[in-house]
Amino acid sequence: MKIRSHIVGIFCAAGVASAFGLQAPSSLSATIQKNAAFTTRNTNAIHPLLKGEREESSIALQAEASSSNALSVKGGDSKPGFLDIPLMLYFLFWYVGNYYYNITNKLALKAAGGAGGYPMTISGLQLGVGCLYGIFLWLAPDARAKPTITLEDIVKMLPVAFCFMGAHCASVFSMSAGAVSFAQIVKSAEPAFAAVLSQFVYNKPVSKAKWLCLPIVIGGVILASVKELDFAVSALVSACIANLFAAFKGNENKKLMETPGIKERLGSVGNQFAVTSILAFLMSIPVMVFKEGSKFGPFMEMCKTNPAVWVNMVASGFYFYGYNELATMTLKKTGAVTQSVANTAKRVIVIVGVALVLGESLDPIKLLGCAIGIGGVFLYSIIDNLVKK
Repeated sequence: MKIRSHIVGIFCAAGVASAFGLQAPSSLSATIQKNAAFTTRNTNAIHPLLKGEREESSIALQAEASSSNALSVKGGDSKPGFLDIPLMLYFLFWYVGNYYYNITNKLALKAAGGAGGYPMTISGLQLGVGCLYGIFLWLAPDARAKPTITLEDIVKMLPVAFCFMGAHCASVFSMSAGAVSFAQIVKSAEPAFAAVLSQFVYNKPVSKAKWLCLPIVIGGVILASVKELDFAVSALVSACIANLFAAFKGNENKKLMETPGIKERLGSVGNQFAVTSILAFLMSIPVMVFKEGSKFGPFMEMCKTNPAVWVNMVASGFYFYGYNELATMTLKKTGAVTQSVANTAKRVIVIVGVALVLGESLDPIKLLGCAIGIGGVFLYSIIDNLVKK
């Protein structure tokens, strides 16, 4: 328990430092100031939660054009060969946060009874924990400037927040019903859902090269499911629902960012994510009441008698919010291809690492399907660039 609390403290401190715009000490002060300026000036980035992990993101394309090397120090006074320490720390804590989120989330769900327990209550309260952290940054001196959005802006953000809430709740339920690794493998097939929606709902054609990558992704997911010991239809269906919400979320966020002046009124990507999280939490309350409202009393009693429930729930809420902000920072400092490689590596680390820690199955067929599916996602992310070359 003490070790976990120390880890949470370290990660939250890193998240606070990044949110305050602090950077690692370096003699390259100009570079540091430039890298920190994204919190107040660069508001074009679309957060990974709000957008997904696809190359179509406009900020990813802009970042790709402006970044020459993911490990090179950015700035006019930079020297080739110097490492961008802040960027490496962003990657490190992004991976660590995602890894520990999946572990603490699963431990909280297990302690609360799994799919038959309180998955909707836990997913909603996780969003609430992140909201408290975002509000704290607004209230703390010199932390983060408050947004100046209007009521009309909030109304326009509701579809994105609803999709964000739906994707998170469905993902948590999927992990409560089956193995974390299985849920991650199915969620890696999100580009397939995004391609269908973009093509047939939002009238934004997807290239033929990308379409040809989708059978690889879907085939890998099917192969990984064949030998899944913890397979449950509910886990598969809810993970697919999470993908559907995530795909809608990306397209709705594109429409939102086209609203004149909204990026300036939000002030930063961090503010955009904080406001979206608050709206998503408020929307999750009716879902919690409808699904598990009658069991809220027993849930509170369980938290009193079984600290593993509330400790892991709070920790997973901080990890969830923190690693997504750190993922945004890496996107701002790198490009689409680098981000695709990083996301691919992240999924592999999470799937294998969490399976080892929680004792989930790692059948060779499952690992092969995982490799094929995630490899297909990576190919989907970069195929257009390869074809152009």
